[in-house]
Amino acid sequence: MIPRHPRSSEPTTAEAGTWADVLVRRRLLHAAVLCPTGQWLIQHQPDGPVHVLKGPAQVVELVATIQHRTHSTRPASR
Repeated sequence: MIPRHPRSSEPTTAEAGTWADVLVRRRLLHAAVLCPTGQWLIQHQPDGPVHVLKGPAQVVELVATIQHRTHSTRPASR
């Protein structure tokens, strides 16, 4: 895995929400819902299990994981 640059601040709920919207729009997630408790409910497939993420930092980490997986599985273009 490629080392990531350390962040200067913690991800915000707004940042996590924006990334969650992008993942759902691009069909990389089926659903991402912010709960009143600050937790996020994430579902990868319509009939799949629902996962609970503790907060914005875990949503951003999920985004990084999906990006890494997406980029590492693309064929090299030259």
